[in-house]
Parts: sequence; structure tokens; C-alpha cells
Amino acid sequence: MGFMSKFKDFTQTGVKSGSSSDCEPESERKVFAHYMIGLTCEQPPHQWAHDIRTAKEAGIDGFALNIGPSDFWTEIQLHQAYQAAEQAGGFVLFLSFDMAAGSWNIPQVVHLINQHQQSAAQMMVDGKPLVSTFEGTGWADNWAAVRDQTAGIFFIPDWSSLGPYGVGSKLNIIDGAFSWDAWPKAGMTKMTAAEDLLYKENLKGKKYMMGVSPGFYTNLPQWSKNWYCSSESLWHDRWQQVLEILPDFVQIITWNDYGESSYICDTVPKQIVPGADKYVIDYPHTAFRAILPYLVAAYKAGSSKVDLPGDDMAVAWYRTTPAEAGPDGGTRWGQGGCDSAARGARDVISIMAATRGSTSLRVTIGDREWAFETRSKTRVSYFEVPFDCHTVGSVKISLDGKTAWGPAITNECCHGQV
Repeated sequence: MGFMSKFKDFTQTGVKSGSSSDCEPESERKVFAHYMIGLTCEQPPHQWAHDIRTAKEAGIDGFALNIGPSDFWTEIQLHQAYQAAEQAGGFVLFLSFDMAAGSWNIPQVVHLINQHQQSAAQMMVDGKPLVSTFEGTGWADNWAAVRDQTAGIFFIPDWSSLGPYGVGSKLNIIDGAFSWDAWPKAGMTKMTAAEDLLYKENLKGKKYMMGVSPGFYTNLPQWSKNWYCSSESLWHDRWQQVLEILPDFVQIITWNDYGESSYICDTVPKQIVPGADKYVIDYPHTAFRAILPYLVAAYKAGSSKVDLPGDDMAVAWYRTTPAEAGPDGGTRWGQGGCDSAARGARDVISIMAATRGSTSLRVTIGDREWAFETRSKTRVSYFEVPFDCHTVGSVKISLDGKTAWGPAITNECCHGQV
């Protein structure tokens, strides 16, 4: 089925993704990226400096540091992360307690919050350190004690298992909510903003943090995980929904979760979990970051009409084999789904362009070519180019006379079946 080729992508020549964002000075909206500390055993300080620098260049304001209760390297890596962020300046961090990774106790949580809340890099909201979670609804009653022993926190958990109505019943415990709902559900090819609107309604004015992701694919038998969420237009669709919802915060899911293919960082081989290497190595996702400076600036300004921070640009992502090129390897369509992922994977090259006006964009697969015109009244355009077992060959994208080549589309599944 070719899911091994999940997100081969590349940036258009001439992209300058390091430019600063233009946003309203008074805007308090911020964009974070979810960072898996559990993957950082023996990570050196210079890797933190690199990650923070590249995140800042993309317009990201900070990292949500996902931590588990039993990794011996957690405190070492948190110290390095906060130190690197302090040295970089203009970049914030906050703790996200992974309640699905094991059992936490109150002293552990209190200790970690108190250890870092005085850092100049700590993300503060209303004068209190921002604290989040991945799930942990069964731990809800413990947060009152945590507040007492930390001199107060600003608590925005991810309790997505409760849904927006369930979260709305916990308003006496929380200061806001973060929704992990960032991918189409099983059997669905598109995602809407309906659930985000329900969160905002049920939070009754409390802060809302919206999850945004470029995609999802995982095949890790050791954790009984093998599914794909339709992601062909997700990066485009979700950012358009951000402009519709204008949440208080956005959290990109994720910076470095390779095992679930949602990463947008520069690939760090030592962080890749066993088994994911076959669908991560040689499949960079850095192009997703290229368009972020504009998207972040538009979100912060509350308007899609902000100027581009850099040159006109385009990014593309696609699988390098059509769905019929091989068996599906047992991959399901969406978490909890029953259908084969082959039914939810559309054979298309997805292209997202940001331009100052109408301009010509050309896409070539082998000896076939498609021509598009970007929109003249809006900055962002989205296109799809279909392919199948008869449409194979090298991929080329041209915009404003600049050209970038992508990996070839073939009928041969690489690295075996998944």
C-alpha cells in the first residue's frame, strides 16, 4: 500500500522562513509546539539550541514539554531546555504532564513546577506558570493541592477524552482547555472546526488552546498502533480553521513525535523510536515549517491579509507510491477504525502556496504537467494533483520561475510492507 512513503515533502526554492512575523503588538495569541521529552535521553544542549532557533525562525513562540513520570533523564533535559530558552530569549516553555505514560504523584508534579516556574523562559498567563497535560481526567481532583503547593498555576489540560461538554463540567478545576482533536476521525477524509466551536462555547470565556497537526500515521506493533488519519489537506484546512476560530493559543502536534509522523522538526535520528525509522529516515517534514511565519502572523493579527514575511513560496507533501502499489499491512483508517487505510488515503500531491497575488504554479509528474493560478485576493492557495499507477516519475514544482524537485512517484513500495 505504500504508506512507508508517508510525507515526502520539500520547500519551494526561494522560501525565507526565518523572517519575523508581522502581528498586532497587542495580540496575546501564541503558537506552541508539542515536544516529546521522552525521546531526549542523552540529548546534548546544542540540540536544544538548534530546536529553539529553528522553531523561532518558523514563528513558533515556545514548546509544550511533554514529560512522563519515570524517565530518569527528565530533570536533566528540562534543565537544558530552560537554560537554552533563556539564552535564546523570546522563547517560552511550559510543562505538559503525560498522564497516559504512567502514574504521577502530587509531590512529583509540584517539584517539577516549582523547579522551573521562576525561569525567565517559563510561559506565564495572568502572572502564573502555564501547566498542561496529555489526558489525566482521573487525576483531576489532585490539581487543587498542586495549586496550593506551587503558589498558583494557570491550568489548561488536554482532557479530550471528556469532549467539550465534559470539559465544560470541570470549569471549577481548570483555567482553560487544550483539544488534542487535530485529525479527521476514523472513516473521515476532512476535519471541521465544529468541535473547536463547542469547546469555546462550553469554556464560557476561559482560555482555549487549539490543536493543529500536519498529519498522522503510525505502525508500531510494540504499542499495538497501526493507523493512518486522512491528512492530504490537513495542514491547509486546519490553519484556515485557526483563522476562523481565533483561539487564545495554538499548539502544533507535534514538534518531534516521529512514531506518529506528526513531526515538523529537523530529523534527529537518535530520537526515533524503534520501528519508526523505516517511515521517518529520508522523509523530512521541514517544509511544513516554511509557510508557518505567514500563518502565525495571520493568526496573531486575526486577519489573512497580513503581508508575507518572505518571498512567494509553495510547499508540497505526498506519498511516493499509489495506494494500490501494495498491501495495506493491516493499517486502519483512523484510530479505532475498521476500514483499510487504503480507503482513506487519496493519491494526490498536496500543494500549499503563499503569494502576494495571482501567479503561475506548475506541477510535473514524469512527462505530465498541470498548471494553476494562485489566488489574487487571498494569500494562501491550495491545490491537489492526482496520481495513480500510470502517473509516475520525478516530481517538479515551479513558481515565479523558481523550481524545486521532489522524490519520484513509483509503483514500488520501499522498505517492505507496512
